[in-house]
Amino acid sequence: MKVKICGITDVNTGIQAVHYGADAIGLVFAESKRRVSVELAKEIAKSLPPDVYKVGVFVNETHEEIDRIASFAGLTHIQLHGDETAEYSQSLSYPVIKAVSFQGNEQLANIGDFPADYILLDSPKGKYRGGNGTVFDWHEVNTNLLANKKIILAGGLHIDNVEQAIRIIKPYMVDVSSGVESNGVKDLEKIKAFIAKAKGIAVGGEMK
Repeated sequence: MKVKICGITDVNTGIQAVHYGADAIGLVFAESKRRVSVELAKEIAKSLPPDVYKVGVFVNETHEEIDRIASFAGLTHIQLHGDETAEYSQSLSYPVIKAVSFQGNEQLANIGDFPADYILLDSPKGKYRGGNGTVFDWHEVNTNLLANKKIILAGGLHIDNVEQAIRIIKPYMVDVSSGVESNGVKDLEKIKAFIAKAKGIAVGGEMK
């Protein structure tokens, strides 16, 4: 099971998360308490190994600004968390993660053909487009509608529910932010424990 730690805001936490086994690091450029500057994002990204995904999280940003930030900061993937169209997604020159606030399977049927390498299933919108730390009902999700996509599961995950979430959704990757924080700050012990738990879960008789 691959793990993305989102909302990284300092170099040391990024380095430690990867040391503990994180496959992807999320850097937020949209309105959020975890928003980082382009300069800090570059510093974090360049401190990480080449094979780790450096994911930029954007909400309704211009194509030009995404290209500028991605190039400067050294991003490898773009996560679209807003109302971006299929045409917009296709115009980007980076692999795209399209975030969807789950509101039913009819919505998923419509998103199945969206031009993105990954679909991130998140909980319904709160104050921000993501990172609200709330869970949705995984049993309601018909993952067959996204059979041709790599599913990234987000939304209120933490060490006590990630095993159930993985067994139900069987995602390509799990994504956590507030679930590995203490008092709104990334907690290295929680990151270590979450990654170990997620990567130790057997699904379908195999270690994921």
